[in-house]
Amino acid sequence: MDKMYDVKAKILKDGFAIIDNVFTTEEIHLIRQAILRVDTNKPTFRKTNDLFAIRQFLKEVPETKELIFTDRLAAIISQVFGDSYFLTKSIYFDKPEQSNWFVAYHQDLTISVDKKLDIDGYGSWTVKQKQFAVQPPIDILENNFTIRIHLDDTDENNGALKVVPKSHLKGIYRPENIDWTEETETVCKVMKGGIMIMKPLLLHASNRTTNQSKRRVIHLEFSNRSLPDTLQWAEREVCL
Repeated sequence: MDKMYDVKAKILKDGFAIIDNVFTTEEIHLIRQAILRVDTNKPTFRKTNDLFAIRQFLKEVPETKELIFTDRLAAIISQVFGDSYFLTKSIYFDKPEQSNWFVAYHQDLTISVDKKLDIDGYGSWTVKQKQFAVQPPIDILENNFTIRIHLDDTDENNGALKVVPKSHLKGIYRPENIDWTEETETVCKVMKGGIMIMKPLLLHASNRTTNQSKRRVIHLEFSNRSLPDTLQWAEREVCL
């Protein structure tokens, strides 16, 4: 419990925390095998030389749910955030060994929803692979959190996230306004089986792969907020 108190304090202060050994080697192997068995010809799949991604991951690969939402992960979520949170989004990312894919600094400013509605405070609508995304009021983003499950050892040589600690406390923070005389950058090294917890407003980026090593990550977003009118979370699911 003391360790989870420290994790919660770090997330509040810095916007992220890393926890090692959340999943066993066998659990990671079983998750990988389930992913290898899926049909990749669906519209929720994106496959290029630089990136393989599965949107609505838990819907597309449902056999991973029991493997992912272990007692260990459920306990971490409960102790750090409480028992009222539910899943709102799931994506699988695979950055191959020779990937030139990189992502510039940004915040995660949108949420996935089931339809487009004209609602005050909700804007910048987009549609990706038949899924609606919208930028909600900032208090929703401040309340949400993300868990990234690492299926490979990840460091600065194969696209580990770089983050700007404490940037989640500054509201909408445009990358072009980052003052590097005031800010610092941290590379989030996470070993296979570990997780990174982060706030959506944390500025983050990733570099190209340079060491011929894969970087496979399952990205899960959570909230405990209801949306207005008839708008619904696209993937709302109670997994704990």
